[in-house]
Amino acid sequence: MKIAIVDDEQDMRQSISQWLSLSGFETETYASGEDALKGIGADYPGVVVTDVKMPGMDGVTLLKRLMAQDSGLPVILITGHGDVPMAVEAMRIGAYDFLEKPFNPDRMTELAKRASTQRRLTLDNRALRRELSDGKVLMKKLIGSSPEMERLREDILDLGQADSHVLIDGETGTGKTLVAHALHAVGPRAAKKLITISCSAYDEADLAARLFGPAPDEGLPLVEEARGGTLCLEDIEALPNALQSRLLTFINEQETPPQTRILAICNQHAQGQTLEDVLRPDLFFRLSAMTIVCPPLRARGEDILTLFNRMSEQFAEEYGCDAPQVTAQEAAQLLQAPWPGNVRQLVNIAERAVLQNRRGSGSITSLLMADNEATGPTITTEGKPLKEYVEAFERMLIDNTMRRHKGSISAVMEELCLPRRTLNEKMAKYGLSRSDYL
Repeated sequence: MKIAIVDDEQDMRQSISQWLSLSGFETETYASGEDALKGIGADYPGVVVTDVKMPGMDGVTLLKRLMAQDSGLPVILITGHGDVPMAVEAMRIGAYDFLEKPFNPDRMTELAKRASTQRRLTLDNRALRRELSDGKVLMKKLIGSSPEMERLREDILDLGQADSHVLIDGETGTGKTLVAHALHAVGPRAAKKLITISCSAYDEADLAARLFGPAPDEGLPLVEEARGGTLCLEDIEALPNALQSRLLTFINEQETPPQTRILAICNQHAQGQTLEDVLRPDLFFRLSAMTIVCPPLRARGEDILTLFNRMSEQFAEEYGCDAPQVTAQEAAQLLQAPWPGNVRQLVNIAERAVLQNRRGSGSITSLLMADNEATGPTITTEGKPLKEYVEAFERMLIDNTMRRHKGSISAVMEELCLPRRTLNEKMAKYGLSRSDYL
């Protein structure tokens, strides 16, 4: 995380920079507020430490200018003796904190660390919000080349352009919330609000107030706040009957096309039940005119290996170690596992596999066995022809090797002992392109 140091005194700039560099920060210095504004923009990946009394633009003016372009940027002020009232006023404007001269360097380090943590969270949240509003990014997150995933992506692109309400069903952990965000992001309402609320997170009175008003924070009820955009109701099956009636009334009273589009997510219903069994029939038929069902992981074939590889690589990068190498036996076991927790369960196993690999112990087999013991008896995947298992493993092996060698065909040929023509034929067969690895 960066620290921008702004001070007109060169000795002070260098002193602070040296101390914070020794504390692990990347520092950059500016001799004036004017210079600082040229280098510090919105989404600056760090914290600003500035003196208050400087010729030209002083620290408080700099603070105001920085807050105007990014109100979430932490700015720490360095004040002289007697400037504390002014520093308190600056904190009201938006300063993160202040240090009074002469200050304890350890106190500065402590403040810088806390401010950096806050800044990192702010930037992560912004990145997530941007990601959740970018249809192209979201569609890329729906990984897989199975017919089920191809159909799901096509459904999202088709229904995203419509204005009708959509019912999203599927087993737990299949990515229904991601699908809801994608439906909003690829459609004409993408620039409008997407409001999400879980119907199981509040009691009936609180949920009624949040949805239909009066809102507990004196703001707009969510059905109005989402006007022009989309209201996503998670756990729709938990919506009390009286509120189902009010929701139906709200839907019926809207014009065509509706001002507020409803995306209803069902997260669980008892075995043998359908969503039609747990919702009022009239509400069910209003919501289910357009339906998307997220496929279970066990039905997605070699997508399982693709997902496991991607997740393993991401966790390996996060933990600073190598991803585990999947054996043929483990690949077959991953393909045959029942996956009652679907993608969410696979992500968990991929992370644990990376942590095991970092320690040099354990196996993917043991993780799958432990998960199956924990979840109890579950449905099992129907057996597949040996040819399908072999092809899935072969594709995974070529994919892994191409990633490891960053698209170097000669290195992949040498490691896998394959002639160029055979490798090209297999890559074409499995839809692998060298350009994806460069």
